[in-house]
Amino acid sequence: MQFSLLDYIIVIVYLVGSVIFGVFVAGKQRNSKDYFLGGKTLSWWAVGFSIVASETSTLTFISIPGLAYKSNMHFMQLVFGYFIGRLLVSLFFIPAYYKGEIETAYDFLGKRYGQLLRKLTSGVFIITRVLASGVRLFATAIPVHIITGLDYPASIAIIGIFTLMYTYLGGLKAVVTMDVVQMFIYIGGAVASMIVIFSFLPNGINDVIHYATLGGINKFEIFNFNSGNGFADYFTSPYTLLGAFIGGTFLTMASHGTDQLLVQRLLGCSTKKESQKALMLDATLIVLQFGFFLFLGLCLFAYYKAQPFGSLTMASTGMLLTSSDEVFPKFIVENLPTGISGIVIAGVLASAMGTLSSAISSLASSTYLDLFRKEGKQHKEVFWSRIFTLLWGIVLIGGAMLFTDSKNPVVELGLSIASFTYGGLLGAFLLGLFFKKTRQIDAVLGFITGILGMVFVIYYTKIAFTWYTIIGVFVTIITANLSYLLIKKKNN
Repeated sequence: MQFSLLDYIIVIVYLVGSVIFGVFVAGKQRNSKDYFLGGKTLSWWAVGFSIVASETSTLTFISIPGLAYKSNMHFMQLVFGYFIGRLLVSLFFIPAYYKGEIETAYDFLGKRYGQLLRKLTSGVFIITRVLASGVRLFATAIPVHIITGLDYPASIAIIGIFTLMYTYLGGLKAVVTMDVVQMFIYIGGAVASMIVIFSFLPNGINDVIHYATLGGINKFEIFNFNSGNGFADYFTSPYTLLGAFIGGTFLTMASHGTDQLLVQRLLGCSTKKESQKALMLDATLIVLQFGFFLFLGLCLFAYYKAQPFGSLTMASTGMLLTSSDEVFPKFIVENLPTGISGIVIAGVLASAMGTLSSAISSLASSTYLDLFRKEGKQHKEVFWSRIFTLLWGIVLIGGAMLFTDSKNPVVELGLSIASFTYGGLLGAFLLGLFFKKTRQIDAVLGFITGILGMVFVIYYTKIAFTWYTIIGVFVTIITANLSYLLIKKKNN
């Protein structure tokens, strides 16, 4: 069924309503603390839901079902690592953040080592976040392009402009509030899609089981005990049991413990306990959510009777699908009833806007608080906070255009970009937490070496992205400790 007038009205009402509601609930901001941390009055449950919405984006909404469609449930191994990683952040990172007046994740490093490392790590975060968020924003354009016929730049611009409006005007409080609303919208849209799929399957879930196990395959398989053809092969596969679990754990420790995108929300809670409750709510919900979206991919596999995605065509153009990311958008535009299509596309937009608004706010906060604000000079804080918000919103919208030729599943591309610097960042934070004798020069050398080590791994090896973070962590920590020992020996 084609996208109808009613569907367009639903999407337009959602876009306009998100701006109006977000600004209304934000209230007045008096300083950067109000603008970037919600005045540290955010409730733990809202922060928990907000983190889920921020990290979900369209990567989950369209790419995770596509991943299950083309393969199986091995991605859940990463997700179990995600849970453990959040638990470790809750136990070790959050207590350290609440010992002092920490404003950003990198403020912790500044207080532990010095402002040089704070500015260096904040700068690296900014570069990485721009690239990763560009992938995520482009992912939104895939279903919008397929459904509306708009080209990718126009699709990206529409989503980006509406998101920037409420982020610019309302600050973090507007972002968190809209994240909560948007999470329920995109989950509702996905549930509606699954209900429609089941209405087309004569035997319901039995058909899903039948096609998922057809011909001796088992697409329900979660744990991959296959070690490949040898030691080298084991490290080039992203979804081996050990690699996925450890990779998920370290990736989450980096994203939720060192990435301002998510740490900003945790710092918006009033107390350490509230922050820990928010993160563990997120940990629980994220396992359920990934499981749900992977199962949705298996339902789509049953609906299309186990056809490879490359043999499916878009009815409107007759062109073959070129990526598994296009399977769910194809179903949305061709099979959902009038009205339901609009709700589901609103869900697609909601998942993207939640992540984009978080990226804009975190980039602005890190740029202003870590790099530009001078101590004791707090004049026009909200003015400059908004200027940096506007700047990064424009940059991200333009940056999304870099990925319009990508044919890889965007979820893997996005995670690979994040892993590029996460190892060095996490290694620096672990040095600050557990290696009390290391100095700023040791941490800086370790951090830079960790980044350079990842350049070598990415460009000159075939190691899977799930190993990136842990390799970067070990290179950073080992280098920093060697630096400490060598300089100490030289001084003696």
